[in-house]
Amino acid sequence: MKNPLLVFNENGIYCEQAKVYLDPWHPVDCAVITHGHADHSRYGHKKYITHHTNVPIIKHRLGDINVSGKSYNETFVINNVKFSLHPAGHIIGSSQIRVEHLGEVWVFSGDYKLEDDGIAIPFEPVKCHTFITECTFGLPAFKWTPQAEVFKNINHWWASNKEEKQTSILFGYSLGKAQRLLKHLNTDIGKIFTHGAIENMTGVIRPMVDFPETTRITRETTKQELLGNLVLAPPSAHGSTWIRKMVPYVTASASGWMAFRGARRRRAVDRGFVMSDHCDWQELLTAIEATGAEKVICTHGYTEIFSKYLRELGYDARTETTQFEGELSESDTKEIKEAV
Repeated sequence: MKNPLLVFNENGIYCEQAKVYLDPWHPVDCAVITHGHADHSRYGHKKYITHHTNVPIIKHRLGDINVSGKSYNETFVINNVKFSLHPAGHIIGSSQIRVEHLGEVWVFSGDYKLEDDGIAIPFEPVKCHTFITECTFGLPAFKWTPQAEVFKNINHWWASNKEEKQTSILFGYSLGKAQRLLKHLNTDIGKIFTHGAIENMTGVIRPMVDFPETTRITRETTKQELLGNLVLAPPSAHGSTWIRKMVPYVTASASGWMAFRGARRRRAVDRGFVMSDHCDWQELLTAIEATGAEKVICTHGYTEIFSKYLRELGYDARTETTQFEGELSESDTKEIKEAV
């Protein structure tokens, strides 16, 4: 039997012909990286290859690393294997990885979404024989509301809190979600304050994206300054000593998991807004169909349910175990501790 172009082993997704890994979870010699979240871009690789807009992001997170940046649709060849990066639409700098050898084409999606968030280059389907897809939200119950409506609700929530003379605290992951929220907040309502981890990461991305002005919260920031305004904070800040000086405040979380009944209660927030940087059920199916792939490999998420449904549709679909965690991993504890 012919050896597959990409295999899953103890270190990650491996192309033996090129001696290259895709988003490996253990240190390797050469890693092609889809995006900057901690479960996909890890410490310790000898060489990193990623999209050029992701270079400053992973250097901010990982330090002084050996990294080279590529443009979308730029072909680079390693040991006669052709690689190229293509927009994934997940967060800024996120990519799908196309791998071609001897006429066979595989695409690794990384994390992706179809809705244009106004920051990331929108997802572009790439024709292939085998598609490796995430399925973080691979259940029919997940169906996203268009973001314009979600942001209308968020801004109304903030304005209502201001009328009640309360500070609005909105939780979102420091890379990706926080910048998406920031981009679409209505600054006519008031000022936007940020947790240090979000301010630091946004500072890395500002040269590439036009964001509203923000003010970093410091030990000198008073609750009077915050009153009626909005604070962007990572989820791990909830319940911390950092947040206690902001009373009176109202909390909210923006996450795909808010679609689950009881999620708001479990996270102990006052309001939940359903917004994800991953595909919902229908978007996953739309994306897969657009690739033209006959074989689909499902990773991280509702893999068994989703792959079973794909087989019912006629795909040659199976699952593989990875150390990717989807939306559960999109905070970086080390960054957050250093920023406080």
